[in-house]
Amino acid sequence: MAAAMQSFWKSLSSVSTAALVALGGGLGSVVGGIDQAVANPLPLAQNTAEAGPVPVQPGNISSTSLSMAGARQQIAEAEAAIGNQDLATAATKLQTARETLNQLSSYYQELAQMFVGINSQLNRSNREQALEAAQMRDQATYQLALVYRAQNQPDRAIPLLMEVLRSQQPTRDLGQRAYQQLFELGFVNEPFTGRPAPQAAPSTTP
Repeated sequence: MAAAMQSFWKSLSSVSTAALVALGGGLGSVVGGIDQAVANPLPLAQNTAEAGPVPVQPGNISSTSLSMAGARQQIAEAEAAIGNQDLATAATKLQTARETLNQLSSYYQELAQMFVGINSQLNRSNREQALEAAQMRDQATYQLALVYRAQNQPDRAIPLLMEVLRSQQPTRDLGQRAYQQLFELGFVNEPFTGRPAPQAAPSTTP
């Protein structure tokens, strides 16, 4: 027993703090486990038997606020508040949703960059999630701008519309709608009617 304890303390001195924390039961439970093992040794076959691998299943964070599902819930509640003419609540919900989606988009983009040249599947999966979160963020931002416009607060609506335009560009539908709002607010003087048709080159006769 003394030799076993001496060997245990010698091996323990080389274990890191993180490894000790991972043991979970505390140092006392480790020592107690050794005492029990020495006092009641298991049969050799049982000692050497290894448990099969346990498959790890991803958790479900859909009920948390920092998730796509949580952001969708905030947007749905905002739309319900708009239907009830409760614009103050709608603005709060949309602001929360867009902040969450912006954070998610940033996180997924970082993850995608981490796996460039390492794992193309993980890079693609996280990049797609980043794009999805960014698109939802821009939609929530546009809706929030409309709420501020309905509240006669153009000074708060215009910066949000500019955010949408920077992200979407005027070539996309949401970007065009954001520019149209700027035009209706009087912030810009000319409407956007799309790209002008290319002019045909003048024909020349020999």
